[in-house]
Order: sequence, then C-alpha cells, then structure tokens
Amino acid sequence: MRSLLRVMAQAPEELTAGRLRRLGEGIGKVVYASRHWVVKRERTTNEILALIVTWKFLRRMEKHLPGGWGRRLREHPGGQLRLLRLAARAVVTVVPRGLWYSSHVGEVWRVYAHRDWRGEHLAVKHLAGTTVVPETITFPPARLRVGGWPGWLTVSEATERVEDTLHAKLTGLARDGRYEELEAWLERLLALRRKGWQRGVYSVDAHLKNFGVIGERVVLLDAGGLTDHWEEVERHLEQVDRSAEPHAELGLGEVLEGAPEVAARFDARWKEAVNAEAVKELWPG
Repeated sequence: MRSLLRVMAQAPEELTAGRLRRLGEGIGKVVYASRHWVVKRERTTNEILALIVTWKFLRRMEKHLPGGWGRRLREHPGGQLRLLRLAARAVVTVVPRGLWYSSHVGEVWRVYAHRDWRGEHLAVKHLAGTTVVPETITFPPARLRVGGWPGWLTVSEATERVEDTLHAKLTGLARDGRYEELEAWLERLLALRRKGWQRGVYSVDAHLKNFGVIGERVVLLDAGGLTDHWEEVERHLEQVDRSAEPHAELGLGEVLEGAPEVAARFDARWKEAVNAEAVKELWPG
C-alpha cells in the first residue's frame, strides 16, 4: 500500500533547513511543522497512560474548578496542562503497569490503541493517494531539529500541512458573519464523507476538529474513528438517527448559536445524507 505514496530521494529542504515548530498534539502523537509539511512523534505507552489519567482527573474536577477552567484546559492545552501531565507521568512510571492495564485507564488505552491502529491501517489501504487525506511523502531517514523536547527527531515520512482544522475555519467564518461560505464548507464535508463511503470506510468520530482545510479541500486528519465493518456502521447510524441536533454533535453548538436558521438547514441536510439507506447506496459490494 505504501507504493501509493510519493517517494523522494531525500527529505524536503524546508524540513532540514531549520528548527520545526511544535504545531500541536493529540493523545498518541506530537506534531511539528515547516511551511508545507508536518512530521509526527509517536508517544510512548507511559505518555499515553499519563494523558488519560490527566484527562480523567480534569473531567472529574471540572465541576469544582471556577470559571470553566478545567474545560478550557482540556480544549486548549498549554503549559499548565503539560505540568499536570508530567506529574501524572511520574505516578504512572512508579505504579506497576499491570495495575494500570487492569484499571479503567488501561481499558481506555486498549480501546484507543486498537482504534488508532485500525484507523491508520484502513487509511493506508483505502485512502492513500486520494484527496480524502493529506498527501504523504516518504524519504530516507532524516534527523530533524524540532522545538521543545526532545529537540531532535528522526523521521522518514511527512504529511501535507493543513491550513487549519475545519472547526477553526467554520468558527472564523461564523465570527465574521460569513454564513454562506460556512454552509459551502459544510457541503464539502458531506462530499468528502461520501468519497470515504464509496471506498468502504466510515468515520464514527466526525467531530470537525478531526478534519482539516487545504485550499478549497476538506481532508480527514484523524483516522482513529475509521471502520470498514458495515455492522458497526449500522449501529453508529442508529445512534446518529436519534440525534436531534447533528450540528451540536459535530462541535458546532456554540459556532452556530447566533444563526439558528443555518443550524436548522444543516441538521436537515445532515439527516438526509447521513443515514443507513443513503450510506448503503454508496457502500461497495
């Protein structure tokens, strides 16, 4: 499947010429960027367990923290969250890993690890080389300078950099009152999802932070929610059918708070397009 990716004789010069900026992080990866490309550092198991512990602590304490501080900390990670994570990592390192694996933290880790592995496998198998995902290039291993810890990173693969997440793009358009453009981007999202269904994959995690913007394209950023099992898709669509406000489920509740008519139109459009009958018409075989 890797033959579908563009192979280069060496890493692009913009990756090797200077220090790459730390762009963001997820539960399993830290992302560094040049102007057009991003590279990823995979987190260790202990780092992931520490993140899960931190997230569970913040969620439990959220109601007791003033001014929605806990929620803001989870949604916009910063230095304070990194300090909490370092403290959690120290605890994770001291406690035998077997105890973590037998706890709810271990259960969350297993679910994440399985979904991440399966999603990456399905993305390579069904979506590599298409416009559904950012372009990926491969090259001989190169040692790159990166901002923050660990300072250096050896990689052999880079991914096309997106301009922003779709959620951030739509938030900006709503803030400027450009709702016609916003609705056009939502139509692009639906078109992108149909392309995935035609290839036999469906994302059960369609939050708009999992999608990015490149030029006029919407692309899938996080493959962790992908599945190719029709029975799983059907079960998920049953839950989707029960949602009264799909826009809120996608993370657009606050974004479209000032435009209820736009939210209503999108909800109707989403329900028309995202249902078992509509998806099955496009599903191969």
